[in-house]
Amino acid sequence: MDEQQTQGTRTASPVRTRNGTWRNWAGTVAARPARETVPASAAELAGAVRDAAAHGMRVKAVGTGHSFTAAAATDGLLIRPDLLTGIQTDHEAGTVTVAAGTPLKRLNVALAREGLSLTNMGDIMEQTVAGATSTGTHGTGRASASLSAQITALEMVTADGSLLSCSREQNPELFAAARIGLGALGVITSLTFAVEPVFLLRAREEPMGFDQVTAEFDQLVAENEHFEFYWFPHTGNCSTKRNNRTAGPAAPVGRLSGWFEDEFLSNGVFQAANTVGRAVPAAIPSLARLSSRALSARTYTDIPYKVFTSPRRVRFVEMEYAVPREALVPALRELRATVDRSPLRVSFPVEVRTAPADDIALSTASGRETAYIAVHLYKGTPYQAYFTAAERIFTAHEGRPHWGKIHTRDAEYFAEVYPRFAEFTALRDRLDPDRVFGNDYLRRVLGD
Repeated sequence: MDEQQTQGTRTASPVRTRNGTWRNWAGTVAARPARETVPASAAELAGAVRDAAAHGMRVKAVGTGHSFTAAAATDGLLIRPDLLTGIQTDHEAGTVTVAAGTPLKRLNVALAREGLSLTNMGDIMEQTVAGATSTGTHGTGRASASLSAQITALEMVTADGSLLSCSREQNPELFAAARIGLGALGVITSLTFAVEPVFLLRAREEPMGFDQVTAEFDQLVAENEHFEFYWFPHTGNCSTKRNNRTAGPAAPVGRLSGWFEDEFLSNGVFQAANTVGRAVPAAIPSLARLSSRALSARTYTDIPYKVFTSPRRVRFVEMEYAVPREALVPALRELRATVDRSPLRVSFPVEVRTAPADDIALSTASGRETAYIAVHLYKGTPYQAYFTAAERIFTAHEGRPHWGKIHTRDAEYFAEVYPRFAEFTALRDRLDPDRVFGNDYLRRVLGD
């Protein structure tokens, strides 16, 4: 039986003053909203937006705070979607309609229970569906694209309190933009995704040298439905992962080995190593060599969300850029050379993924085959020098930064690297001319 979408019975939203400070997961953003509301229905949310706009207040919706940027920060009305949860599956149509505040983890579990699955997903599932799609969350895939590219319809409240629905057939101009809308066009109330019968993925994880994986990168992508790898700075070592569909049988990771690999090594030992590295930066190259050799090869087969996603308990800060697929290897080699000849000490591996071109206006893969390079540092470690050096390389290759991760680009830059940037901003001007959904981050990246 489908989980039914939560519907509120109140006619007005319980707006109240918030004395505390909202912080994101990584601790990179803090905001003190004047008010906070937790609407229980789309109608209640629309009323809260109308009231805030009438009083000249800015409005932002916030999910679980997994973005590293200030995309959701506001000093006005903060909308929390905690009560906007629910899942409705349609087996005949091959879709699932999800209320905006539903966590991805709950969605994945519910779909599996119904014998269904998303085609592709990112590597964590703590975010809400609206938060994840609004910033362009993605995984890796030769032919299957981001979470936002799997949306078939959505519903949102616009600045005047109207409730708008869109799809390829209904309001297609809005659909082309709102699937990755940065919270600039309105507040999403529900999303409909394409789903398919649940399937099995065979995951093959194994170490590989940096020179080999970069030399064979195109072949590895072509031969695997989902390929990604991690390079450990200060070493020539990488950890690769290939996920491909299989008829089975299922062969999940054992409970003990899974705990040892995914919890003890990838979280517990890695947390300790980063703590030591933050206190004693000179030890990081040695720790990197140990870390890169700690994870052994393994193969397992399971349903998609148990293969695509993994627990990430070590907190960090992150910058990720999307570059044209053909620019990946040159950019990554430049990054390695930069780290090797600098005094930088980098304790986190660099993550590399791919995506096919899509048709979403502000998608990092809009109109081009894409590769992603993500750089991280342990929370509390000064990151500016490393990220600045990396960003210089990525922008030289016409890189597009992930909307929810640290970057310094502005509207002038985005107008150059996104062919449909003006299309998005024109739609924003029409839907939100008074910038009810504006904030400092949107002013920087979209202009005013």
